Amino acid sequence: MKSIFKIFGASALLLGLSLTASAQQEHYTDNKSLAETVGLIKEKQDKFNLYLNINSSLDLRANNDGFEGANFTARQLRIEAKGNITDWLSYRWRQRLNRPNNGGGNIDNLPTSIDIAGIGVSPTEKFSMFLGKQCAAYGGIEFDLNPIEIYEYSDMIEYMSNFLTGVNFAYDFEAGQQLQFQVLNGRNGSYAETYPGTTVDEAKIPFVYTLNWNGTIAPFWTTRWSISHMSQSKEHSMQYLALGNHFDFGPFNGHFDFMYSNEGLNRKMIIPDIEDVEYTSFLLKLNYNITPAWNLFAKGMYETAGAGNGAKWFNGDKVRESYGYYAGVEYYPFEDNNLHFFMTYIGRTQKLMATDFSASNHKVLLGFIYQLKMF
Repeated sequence: MKSIFKIFGASALLLGLSLTASAQQEHYTDNKSLAETVGLIKEKQDKFNLYLNINSSLDLRANNDGFEGANFTARQLRIEAKGNITDWLSYRWRQRLNRPNNGGGNIDNLPTSIDIAGIGVSPTEKFSMFLGKQCAAYGGIEFDLNPIEIYEYSDMIEYMSNFLTGVNFAYDFEAGQQLQFQVLNGRNGSYAETYPGTTVDEAKIPFVYTLNWNGTIAPFWTTRWSISHMSQSKEHSMQYLALGNHFDFGPFNGHFDFMYSNEGLNRKMIIPDIEDVEYTSFLLKLNYNITPAWNLFAKGMYETAGAGNGAKWFNGDKVRESYGYYAGVEYYPFEDNNLHFFMTYIGRTQKLMATDFSASNHKVLLGFIYQLKMF
């Protein structure tokens, strides 16, 4: 009888130890390892990233008649979400918060406050597509920068329709060399809104086609060159050429952009002529990083507008000249953060050739720029 109790007791003890070990094993497997946890966090962050883009300043303004006034301005306020769902599928959405949101009358049914709204598809490592509303691949270094980084755009870029709906194909044919081909709607609003005062019939397929090369010519010289064709009406079209060049020599860097637009119908309306106009723009921006925290910069712009070009390039009579120039200093308080404070002086002069009329305006901006990662 005692032996039976001994056997029963040993069995109970073994069963208890077995259950305890099993419970401990279950408890262990329910808790992910540190490596697994970090991996899940990174995967989650890769799928959803939320940013707030801000450019805000105190603006002091003057013109030909003297001091004009001062005010605080949120020049840029955009919210952006993007992420990678899989290794071949991504998305991106960016919207300007200080712009009206009514898009019911636009041909893509989207408000102009939305810059980007679409998905990216990458079937291979070298080939990718973006479908939806996006930035036109017009070329030019400044055109491709985050808008919050620009203190004053050239007239050419300021009066362009930059964000349009369509499809972009990109092919990285070798390291540092990429070709893009893009087909987009040629406008956002209605034909009458885009080309006021015209009496010709609108194009049935008002698309813009762009071929873009993002390349590397030398270790210090990269490019964003493009040529575009836009269907405007049954009788008119626009051709656009942009040659953007970025140079980097360590603490000294900058970019030079040349842009030319030949327009059958006046798209930008910088001058009042309805048909056969052309615009040219030269832009030079220079930066000198004194230290990692301090940057000096200067920018110059020269632009012309001509009329009566008869669809021939560089053939119009010059109607208007514009000069732009600014300089300033930026302070980056954190090495690993893009928050920076700035002080910038901006001057602009416009001259009409027929009347010899000229007007100038000046601004001093004191503010900050920040792309804040919110999630």
